[in-house]
Amino acid sequence: MIGRVGQQGHGRVVVIITLAISLVLMAIPLPEWAEPYRPDWLALVLVYWCLATPNLVGVGTGWIVGLTLDVLQGGLLGQNALAKTVLAFLAVTFHLRIRMFPVWQQAFVVAVLVGVNQALLIWAHGVLGIYSGTWEMWLPAATSMLMWPWVFVVLRDVRRYGGVG
Repeated sequence: MIGRVGQQGHGRVVVIITLAISLVLMAIPLPEWAEPYRPDWLALVLVYWCLATPNLVGVGTGWIVGLTLDVLQGGLLGQNALAKTVLAFLAVTFHLRIRMFPVWQQAFVVAVLVGVNQALLIWAHGVLGIYSGTWEMWLPAATSMLMWPWVFVVLRDVRRYGGVG
């Protein structure tokens, strides 16, 4: 029993480290032309952990990392928190179904989930009267879909060797 509690605590540390790395990847400045093509690294890592360990990572984690991203980006406080919370809710709710798909089909589901995330961010901007209606707002869903197979493989190995879940 004591060993299992220690192992679960170690698993949480691994999850926190991977989420922190994804936050750093979201904060790294890119050239202006490349910014719209940035995959939503935080969404990819959050979706992975919600699918792999829904008892460890869920809606609360989505809210915390979303709020952290809001603070890092210096934008509207709560917009990413709302989007990542909904993203985590959908991933946890459908995790058993999504895990049944092969990785290439999961990539399409991830594109839809990131698309919902982007739609919520566009909605939040619209409520404030900030125009963000360019087609470039949808590019993170496409690039995240393309990155999903690699993120999946890397995090699966991290999960196995890190003793998570």
